[in-house]
Amino acid sequence: MLGAVQLGLFAAGVVLFVPMGMAGWHLSRNKMLFFSCALFITLAVGVHLVPYFPSVTSFLSSGSGSDSSSSVIVNRDSCFSLLHQVAFDFQELSNNSKRGSWKWVESENVVDCDFQKLAKNDASDLLNGSWVVVAGDSQARLMVVSLLELLLGESKMEIIKKDLFLRHSDYNIFVDEIGMKLDFIWAPYMSNLTDLIMGFKEKKSYPDVLVMGAGLWDMLHVNNASEYGVSLKSLKDSVVLLLPVSSAFANGDGSGMNNVVPVRSPNLFWLGMPKLISSMLKTDEKRGKMNDVMWQAYNDELYRSKLLQQSGGPLFLLDVHSLSNKCGADCTSDGMHYQGAVYEAAVHIMLNGLLIESNQKL
Repeated sequence: MLGAVQLGLFAAGVVLFVPMGMAGWHLSRNKMLFFSCALFITLAVGVHLVPYFPSVTSFLSSGSGSDSSSSVIVNRDSCFSLLHQVAFDFQELSNNSKRGSWKWVESENVVDCDFQKLAKNDASDLLNGSWVVVAGDSQARLMVVSLLELLLGESKMEIIKKDLFLRHSDYNIFVDEIGMKLDFIWAPYMSNLTDLIMGFKEKKSYPDVLVMGAGLWDMLHVNNASEYGVSLKSLKDSVVLLLPVSSAFANGDGSGMNNVVPVRSPNLFWLGMPKLISSMLKTDEKRGKMNDVMWQAYNDELYRSKLLQQSGGPLFLLDVHSLSNKCGADCTSDGMHYQGAVYEAAVHIMLNGLLIESNQKL
């Protein structure tokens, strides 16, 4: 906008002062008037056509000191890729255990992105009036715990923890202060998640933020990575139906778009499986089936399904495996469920992802 104004002022100056200069060269009055009119028309047409030539508009914008849209996109993508650059520290407790804490690493690139641990007020402002759905197994439940601890504080959390931790059950809460509805859906298998997505479509009712993930129960009770991969692709096809018509995640030939509902896309996140420490798992069955080899097979299927943004799909990965691996064995007592610091980090990664996605700054 500033570049266009500058160009307009320049054009006005040319129209005003060039004919005056020409008059000083003793040109005839008619010639001077003809040249002035031609010059005015040429500049007027040029000013009105400039916005239709992106290269010229970009040049004017950069010349006026503002960032071009292409540089904003580059910064946005690079910051998304740095969200998981965190480090953990530990405090020794009186019972010989350790309590983990986390922070973003202080590399130059991460500092430039200005990631923030959001305080209660900032997180509340960001999620004000939202419908948040978190679906999955116990990992998803722990994610909900960390999010609610941030939004409600310790005293209110103590009141609701008993209901929140009822085994294998859903949990719903409405946070009156900010008008936020949060639904935790117990969905330990991929088929549960696909049914959930289809339910949204049938009701034509969609959450603002959707976090989901499953795999641990499948690994333990089914233990077939190929079948897991088929289920992931089915889920991906269902998720695509939630996206706007212009979605880039449909089939490359445009098929699969006929039934897409033209609505605002929810913010979609995939909650990855944690680092599994086989020697710490509590049963022989878990130690036999839930090992590094099987975890890798399941993870390969996840990327092959193209469900994740990181592999060309619609969901951004909250990489709990990376976070729990960095936190290490000191952060878990059973080899699969980790201390709150891991899920707290995942919550703040999600919130900062929402800030980046919406181009907001706190």
